Amino acid sequence: MSNLFSHWVDFPIPSALRILGILVIALVFNRVLRALSKLIIKPAIGQNRQSQLREQQTRTLAGVVYSAGSKVVWFIALLTVVREFKIDITPAVTLAGLASLAVGFGAQTLVRDVITGFYIVMEDQYMVGDTIQIDDYQGRVEHITLRRTVIRDTRGALVTIANGEIRTVSNLSRDWSQAFVDVSLAPESPMDKTMQALEAAAAELRADAAWSQALVDGPRILGLQNFDRTASTIRLQVRTAPTRQDEVARELRRRIQAELQKQGIPVSSVQRIELTGVSHSLQEAAQSDTAD
Repeated sequence: MSNLFSHWVDFPIPSALRILGILVIALVFNRVLRALSKLIIKPAIGQNRQSQLREQQTRTLAGVVYSAGSKVVWFIALLTVVREFKIDITPAVTLAGLASLAVGFGAQTLVRDVITGFYIVMEDQYMVGDTIQIDDYQGRVEHITLRRTVIRDTRGALVTIANGEIRTVSNLSRDWSQAFVDVSLAPESPMDKTMQALEAAAAELRADAAWSQALVDGPRILGLQNFDRTASTIRLQVRTAPTRQDEVARELRRRIQAELQKQGIPVSSVQRIELTGVSHSLQEAAQSDTAD
C-alpha cells in the first residue's frame, strides 16, 4: 500500500497535466460529436403522422451515430491515458485488432445492412406508412431499422427484407400515382360519338366532389391506342393522389360502361377460343371464323 501511495505521490506533474488535457480533449470531441449528430435530426414541420415519424427516425439515427462515435472517442482517450502510466498497451491493441478483424469478417453482411439503412433514412427514400415495391415484393412499410425493412404485402403477410439486399426500390406514395384505362369497342362503333361519351364520363368524375379530391390531373383521353378487325382500343390517362390509382380507375371504368350503355354504343365482343390437341393453324381458323 505504501508503495502504491508513494507511486501516486511521485507521479510527474507533466504526465498528470497531459492526462487532464486528454480528458478535456475527449470531452470537447464528445460535445462536438453530439452537436454534429443533432444536425441529422429533421424536426417535424407539421403535426401530421408522417412528419412525426420522420423526426423519430432521424432522432434514432442521430442517437446511434453519437453513441458509436462517443465510444470510439473514449476508447482512444483511455488507451492514450494508459500509456502515461508506462503500461505497454501493444499486446492489448494487437488483441483488439485481431478481434475486430475477426468480427469484421463475420459481420460483413450486418455492416452492409446498417450502412444501407443509414442511407435509406438519411436520403428519405421511404418511411413508415409508404407503399413501396422491392423486387417482387410490394406493400406498406410497417417498420424500418438500420438493419431491416418490414412491409405488409397484398396477401397481408409481413415480409422482412435486409437493407443490404435492397438494390432498387419504387416508392408508390410520393407526389402522385398514375393509371391508364383502355376501352375496347366494336369496330362498327362511331368514333366521334364514342369520344364524346368517354369525355362525358371523365367530366362527370371530375365534377364529383367525392372523387375530385383524389384527382391530380385528368382523366384525359389520349386517343386511339390500337385497332384491328376485331376491336378498337381507346386509352385514357388519370393521375391521382398517391396509391389511389386503382380505386379511381375502377370508378372511371364503371362510369364509362354506364355512359356507353346509355348512348347505345356497343363494346367489343371478341371471343377467344383455345382448342387442345389440334394444330396451330386450326386454332387460328376457328378464332377467325368466330371474329367474322
